[in-house]
Amino acid sequence: MRTISADVARRTFLAAQGFTDPRPSGPVTRRHLGRVLDRVKLLQLDSVNIAVRAHYMPLFSRLGAYPAALLDDAAWSPDARRPRLLVETWAHEASLVPVVDRPLLSHETLPRRWWKHYGPLLEKHPRLAGDILDVVAEAGPMGAGAIEKALAPAGRAGEVRPRPPGATWWERSEVKRVCEYLFATGELSVGTRVHFERRYDLPSRVLPPEILALPEPDPADAARELVAKSASALGIGTETDLRDYYRLGPDRTRTAIAELVDAGALEPVSVRGWDRPAYRDPAARVPRAVTGRALLCPFDPLVWERDRTERIFGFRYRIEIYVPEPKREYGYYVFPFLLDGELVGRVDLKADRAAGVLRVPGAFAETSAPRPRIAAELAGELATMAGWLGLDGVAVGERGDLAAELRAEVAAR
Repeated sequence: MRTISADVARRTFLAAQGFTDPRPSGPVTRRHLGRVLDRVKLLQLDSVNIAVRAHYMPLFSRLGAYPAALLDDAAWSPDARRPRLLVETWAHEASLVPVVDRPLLSHETLPRRWWKHYGPLLEKHPRLAGDILDVVAEAGPMGAGAIEKALAPAGRAGEVRPRPPGATWWERSEVKRVCEYLFATGELSVGTRVHFERRYDLPSRVLPPEILALPEPDPADAARELVAKSASALGIGTETDLRDYYRLGPDRTRTAIAELVDAGALEPVSVRGWDRPAYRDPAARVPRAVTGRALLCPFDPLVWERDRTERIFGFRYRIEIYVPEPKREYGYYVFPFLLDGELVGRVDLKADRAAGVLRVPGAFAETSAPRPRIAAELAGELATMAGWLGLDGVAVGERGDLAAELRAEVAAR
């Protein structure tokens, strides 16, 4: 077994994630979108919109300013000239994945997650799932609220609990919960979104015919292919890293790794400083250096697995959305800042659309690297992000040991 340095592992990971690919010098096209998808394999969805929704940001981190419509068209507004490239499903979490990968991600391949607890609800309303499918089949893409209204007049599906007035986002109606169950198990798909609300539809009206015609893969074969994709996206990783990318089960992942090693499709390696074995994609590149800068949202695949982020970058990162404000260490929605292959700082961000500015309530340096350069590069990237979001400028607050230098850099531009 080869032994490699932690620095080589870090550069391998960054290259696999697309951070050694140059940003486009001209207009960003579907070809560039495809290049990033070849690297990262999926885009995690999240509802938080205080800065920008999570699925848009990894593309900006790797491509720079690009038209958001490019992703919207690929996922939710396809046409004959621009066919669907991406489809929603459960993968790492709720995600956009290339349509060609959708058959691999059946609920038979992935462990049963939260939806395994919906058995009592389905027993309580045994007709509800079938009636929801009938309504969607008859009426086309619909949100959960519209489905509930369509069921009510005829008394279909019995007495279901509606969403209570003033409920939080997580207090869903029983119809919404069953819609999500049907989506998780592949009986419903999502063809489009309106104001980020899922419009459920039948898979036969969302997935291309050539994908629908494919036989359902054996779960063990699908798991092996997903582990290979994980290895390609990571370049190098532990068994836990490879499992986490698509949230596979441990036994299935270990079996897949053993088979891929036997086939020469994974190379076992030892990484200095790592406390467990690692596996390298034989096709992974090791650049001599990593240059450039990027802001990373909390759900970027480079940092979404917090233990791996700490192991590779020495960067302890936790999302503090659910932490009471007085107890937050860095802020509500914090973006790590990548500079020349290292995570050198972090900024709390908020897109103040009413005022037309990208607000930075807090800015923090991470390393002993030259702080003036960190501030200058970060100011440049924040200005690029503000322009991409259609905002007029950047406003830096008072919190953090980098705030004063960053504020001066922003003011000087």
